[in-house]
Amino acid sequence: MKIAVLSRGKNLYSTKRLLEAIEAAGHESMLIDHTRGYMVMESGEPHVYLGAEQVKDVDAIIPRIGTSVTFYGSAMIRQFEMQKVYTTLGSLALVRSRDKLRSMQILSKHGIGIPKTAFAKHPSDIESLIQHVGGVPLIIKLLEGTQGLGVVLAETKSAAKSVMEAFYGVKANIIVQEFIKEAKGADLRAFVVGNEVVGAMKRQGKEGEFRSNLHRGGAGELVKLTRAEKSAAVKAAKALGLSIAGVDMLRSSRGPLIIEVNSSPGLEGIETVTGNDIAGKIVKFIEENIHKDERSKKDKVGV
Repeated sequence: MKIAVLSRGKNLYSTKRLLEAIEAAGHESMLIDHTRGYMVMESGEPHVYLGAEQVKDVDAIIPRIGTSVTFYGSAMIRQFEMQKVYTTLGSLALVRSRDKLRSMQILSKHGIGIPKTAFAKHPSDIESLIQHVGGVPLIIKLLEGTQGLGVVLAETKSAAKSVMEAFYGVKANIIVQEFIKEAKGADLRAFVVGNEVVGAMKRQGKEGEFRSNLHRGGAGELVKLTRAEKSAAVKAAKALGLSIAGVDMLRSSRGPLIIEVNSSPGLEGIETVTGNDIAGKIVKFIEENIHKDERSKKDKVGV
């Protein structure tokens, strides 16, 4: 089987591990820089090219699409989907998961635990948003933010108003969420492959930092998830149509609350902390699912 990894960098940890796992399983690996490839469409013949060479005979792809190239990356995945190439990440699921508001709406629809979240367009609604999420402190998130950037903790009502007015002033889209005090600056990352959590870690923000992202200096440690936390992670990934996902959640007094579902989760942190061969599990998932009935592969979320 020929399996291609869509990635911008061959030296990135996740990319290297996936290519190694593909070869270790006895398959042919290929690296495709999706930002350097291009698509050609004619009646009944959607093609992908790298330079002058047409990409042919690929059986499956593992997309590793950065946030900054979501639009182009989703188009590239869609081109392979048109060729009936198996993908671990559907083009629609990628776009859906990258939209924080849309993700929260879908998770809410499916009855999955999330922090109370509010969204509005007009500054006149600021007072109502603060009230609906339970007052201060509260979290304000830029919809376009990533890796903890564009996330603000407002500890007073005046601070919340000032930050929200500033964002509205530059026409930025934001959501407002309740602050989960009992999480104590930590979150859980559950790595989901198919219907199973294959690794989990607790991420603790550094002293004085409420964001626990490893990119913001947070530290990861091994954690044992409860049955409810495992179930919530798998349900969240499935609700967004994702076969492979990094599901971030908070431990709250009312159970696990999902704060984000990452469609291109990094492998370095989770493999280092758990010692698990996550890359190998992804390749095994492809082996087990590539020949399943085409009808079972269709995206069923519809939103």
